[in-house]
Amino acid sequence: MAILITPATLATLRTDEVQGLYTRIFNDLVRSAPGTPERRTALASLENIERFLASRSPGP
Repeated sequence: MAILITPATLATLRTDEVQGLYTRIFNDLVRSAPGTPERRTALASLENIERFLASRSPGP
């Protein structure tokens, strides 16, 4: 069962930990079946991680 990774959870992690989490969840997504709750949760978690990492990146 997949667990949604929230912004609050991400705020407690170092950037390298978040990047590792992204890889793990991406791999879970690849293994999940289309339309399943696990896939929806993985997609939502990846979106949260992408937003979080973008907020930590220095601007132009």
